[in-house]
Amino acid sequence: MSPGSQALRAERIKLTTLRSLWATPLLAALLTAGITTAVGAALGDRDHNLTDDPGVGIFYGLNFGQAALVAFGVLLVGQEFNTRMIDVSRTAVPRLGRLYGAKLALAALIGLGAGAVGTAGAYAGYAATVPADWHGPAFARAATAGVLYPAFLVVFCLGMTAVFGNLSAAMGLLTPTVFLFSPLLGGVPALREVFQFLPDRAGQYALRYADDSQLAYGHWTGLAIMALWTALAAYGGLRAMRRRTESP
Repeated sequence: MSPGSQALRAERIKLTTLRSLWATPLLAALLTAGITTAVGAALGDRDHNLTDDPGVGIFYGLNFGQAALVAFGVLLVGQEFNTRMIDVSRTAVPRLGRLYGAKLALAALIGLGAGAVGTAGAYAGYAATVPADWHGPAFARAATAGVLYPAFLVVFCLGMTAVFGNLSAAMGLLTPTVFLFSPLLGGVPALREVFQFLPDRAGQYALRYADDSQLAYGHWTGLAIMALWTALAAYGGLRAMRRRTESP
């Protein structure tokens, strides 16, 4: 087994032994599918917002499931910062790039899994409860984005937590920003020009079926913007961890 595979295996073992970690992405998938189904059953035949753009109804539950995804990304590395277990991990895997890469790979894989399960469940729930046609040319793109969005979000949050080097700071900033501030302030006309380029706003546009003429980019470009934010956060996290390691 290669050193990289060994590092990834060690991260996977740590994940499975901490219930607060492995249960969080499962909760995200359940919230995504469950809330979409519940809202569809309650309002599917009365709320036109759920049918005019099927992407709104299908991924309605993701608005809540993403809070668990943010928590997972933060906890995946933040717990080690707070307990100083990161020093033990560095002893076991001396090369910081290999250790950090294993954490990123695990975050991406778990995010993809949660995205696939949540998206499949959301589509099934929507199809069973909402009298609307969710097929069409936008289906493949929206479904693909539904799988990728959680992975990008988890990796982004892991990277930002590595930048902060503190669980409480990362959780206190990222959770309200993604779950509250970005959706609310992004609807304010004076702020929309800026907030449309935030990672969650751009990524969620790829989930929509309908076009939005007020945005400066298309659906796939929105997903690419989120991917760029994710890459920058991951790189920034590595630089920050190296800087703290080199500091006396």
